[in-house]
Amino acid sequence: MTETYSKSRQQAETAFGNLQTEFFAKNNAAEELESVVRARDAKTLRLREARLAKEQAARMSVTSALLAKRSKPC
Repeated sequence: MTETYSKSRQQAETAFGNLQTEFFAKNNAAEELESVVRARDAKTLRLREARLAKEQAARMSVTSALLAKRSKPC
């Protein structure tokens, strides 16, 4: 069932449709940016955890080497 509207109503419907399209485009852009930020934060956290694990392993290695050196008879 199609209805015929006045010219001013048609213009208003078109303007509203354009405004709605812009609104949804902005929402999509904001969602994309938020997704990028979440991915970056997750990667940063993963890299930080890997770095801390590597540093801890290095400290443990140095500590065990020093303990081994101290326990050797002179």
